[in-house]
Amino acid sequence: MEKPKIAADHPNVSELALGTHYWCACGHSANGSFCDGSHKTTPFTPLKFEMTETKTVAICQCKQTKNPPYCDGSHKTL
Repeated sequence: MEKPKIAADHPNVSELALGTHYWCACGHSANGSFCDGSHKTTPFTPLKFEMTETKTVAICQCKQTKNPPYCDGSHKTL
C-alpha cells in the first residue's frame, strides 16, 4: 500500500475562514496542507472538511495524523 509523501515535518498553523476546505492527503500538493489536484496521479483523495467559524488551527503536513486534517503531533516521531 502506497504511503503519502511527507510534505513537511511541522504543522501549518494558520487562520482558516468559515466554509469548506480540502486537506491534501497525498502530500504532493505544492501547497502542502491543501489540495491542488496533485493527487490525481496517486491512490489518495483529499479530505473535505468544514470550518464553522474562522479560527486558527494547526493543519497536518506530515500526513501521519490520526485526526486529519488536524495535527496531532505525529511529526515528532518521524
